[in-house]
Formats: sequence, structure tokens, C-alpha cells
Amino acid sequence: MKHSYMKSMVVACLATLSFIGFNATATAATNYKVVKGDSLWKLGKRYSVTIDDIKKLNNRQGDMIYIGETLAIPSKTKVLAAETTEPSTAAPANTAKPEAKPEAKPAEQETPAVSISASEKDLLARLVEAEAKGESYEGKVGVATVVLNRVDSPKFPDTVTGVIKQVVGKAYAFSPVQNGSINKPASEDSKKAVEQALTRKDRLDDSIYFYNPKTATDNWIRSRAVIKTIDHHVFAK
Repeated sequence: MKHSYMKSMVVACLATLSFIGFNATATAATNYKVVKGDSLWKLGKRYSVTIDDIKKLNNRQGDMIYIGETLAIPSKTKVLAAETTEPSTAAPANTAKPEAKPEAKPAEQETPAVSISASEKDLLARLVEAEAKGESYEGKVGVATVVLNRVDSPKFPDTVTGVIKQVVGKAYAFSPVQNGSINKPASEDSKKAVEQALTRKDRLDDSIYFYNPKTATDNWIRSRAVIKTIDHHVFAK
């Protein structure tokens, strides 16, 4: 009787140690600022945690993250499991297959402050490509911003298409429409610049004009208040 009792106590202790070894974790958190190209899957892989771990710590329901936001990343250190030499009495090993990792997702685009149709996005991106080809990404965003500022201004048509195809005097307001270069496809940078401009984070102080001071022949445009110079373009209002 005494021998059986002692054996039962040993088995119970081993099972308890095994349970503790497999489940005990020490949890800490690291603050991380999201950059372009990040996703929950990539962050989970980098810090050896699951997407659900990150979402739970940050009280998130969906998988969307935003460039520039700060996330708390859990950091888990596993405690080594105690081994047992009593396979006939110990709890059966967990044979479940590990959860398959989801495919990597790109960082979500910031939610636009204004919404335009897909065809107008394409038209605006082609104008940006024609007007700012060879300019920096910031310069491309600036050109798109001027068009959107004109849509908001009572001095101009109230749609993207109306602004881009506006006729001033005997010519179109934008030379790419006049010479046909707007018909060429937009680059990925120009498309992204349009998406960035639609967030309306930087409206360039509501600039409604831009011009190249080396090629501009209209003295009137030079009289406008200069807001900013980006690459070869002066932005004014």
C-alpha cells in the first residue's frame, strides 16, 4: 500500500512539472514604430510571436496597421519542459500540427481623407507622372496635392476630372493634357503619390499652383505667394 501511494505521488509530481514546463512563459513588451513594408506577420516572425499575440496586446480586432503608429510587441521566453521517464503514466504528448503561418501582407495604406473613383485616380496618377517625371516622390505628392486643393477651391471645378481637363483661354490648364503626354501610363511611384495626397496630411498650405521657374514664361504666376520649393517645382497660392 505504501509503495503504491509513493508511486502515485511521484507520477503526480512529474505530470505537474511537465505541465508547468510546457505552459510557463515570461512576458514582456517592446514598443515598435511601424515603417513602410511592415505587416503583422513580418513583426510576428521577427519577434517570434504570433499575430494573435500582437493583436491581443494592442486590443486589435483586424490585421490593419499604419505607417508611423507604435505597437507593443510581446516578447516570450519559453521555460524548458521537465522530462519524465514514465511514458505509460504521463499525459500523452501534444501531437497537434503547428498552426500554418499566413501569407505575408503588405502594410496597409492609410485611410484616405477623401475618396475618388478608380478612373479619376488613374487620370490623376497619369498627370502626376507627366508633370513630375524624374522628380522625387515628395514632388509627385505635391503635384497631386495641388489638383486636390483646386477641387476644394471655389475658383476651380469641383471634380478631379474637371480640374485636370479645365480649359483656360485657348489651352488646357495643364500642358500634359495639351500635348497628350497624360495618355502615357503612370508609374507605381505616381500611383502611390496619389494615394498619399488623398490622406490630406500635408496640403502645402492649400497651394493651387506649381511651376518650374526655369521654364515658366508667365510673369503672373511668379507674382503668387510661394509656399514651398520641391525639386524643380515652386508651389504657390
